Amino acid sequence: MISNYKYKPGIYYAATFIATYVLWFAGAYVSFQEGRGGLYMLLMLPGLMAPFLISLVMIFASKNSDLVKDFGNRLINLRLIEPKMLPVFFLIAPFSVLVSILLSLPFGGSVSQFQLAEGFSFSTGFVPVLFLLMLAAGFEELGWRGYAFDSLQSRHTYFKASLIFSILWSLWHFPLIFVNNSYQYEIFHENIWYGVNFFVSIIPLGMIISWICIKNGKSIPAAILFHFIVNISQEALDMTQATKCIQTVVLLVIAAVIIALDKDLFFSEKHLISEAH
Repeated sequence: MISNYKYKPGIYYAATFIATYVLWFAGAYVSFQEGRGGLYMLLMLPGLMAPFLISLVMIFASKNSDLVKDFGNRLINLRLIEPKMLPVFFLIAPFSVLVSILLSLPFGGSVSQFQLAEGFSFSTGFVPVLFLLMLAAGFEELGWRGYAFDSLQSRHTYFKASLIFSILWSLWHFPLIFVNNSYQYEIFHENIWYGVNFFVSIIPLGMIISWICIKNGKSIPAAILFHFIVNISQEALDMTQATKCIQTVVLLVIAAVIIALDKDLFFSEKHLISEAH
């Protein structure tokens, strides 16, 4: 966060939502057109890139050299990543999956959920799913951590900024439920509550990613790495949607524990005071 620059979260989020929604709703329409369905990804990919591209515009249009240097440092300086945080990177997401499967067993969940999934749970036209998961983690976090989150924490405590961001991040995915064969489309048509669970689960996940980013000097690669591990963990095992509802509760508990253990960080107003001066 740069003290000599006034962040513009309203402009950033309005531009990002408008750009993404226009492109993704157009992509949703094309995804149902016979013979042209695969072309919808030509609209979906720019929508996915919108958070990053608008961050770049906001950063470089500011003509603030400190803002530009800070973005570059957080993008390429891997020394910002704390080695002691690496176990957290690699264990939280798989742990939440395994615990959720275990908790599902008394409720009729199958032990077969521990098996590796035979394939991905959705399709993405001509773009390989694994590549799309990498792109999603990369372009989203380049935008969210490049400008979006800093713009919120310039005005709020880390807790409030994380919560606001997480809710907005959840709503940002809304058009995907209308895109043929997308993950969100598939689960909404399987059971509407599974779709609702997807949007709810993003909120504690957003809180956790924000915390990881802050604890690693706001490193953008740190956020990308964790986001990608989350994406892969969700697809690696044959976990049912019912179990993913349990996982949402597990993520809420993990987020609550993190906040409780690091409450001085989450509720501190020191960065707001220094910003005012």
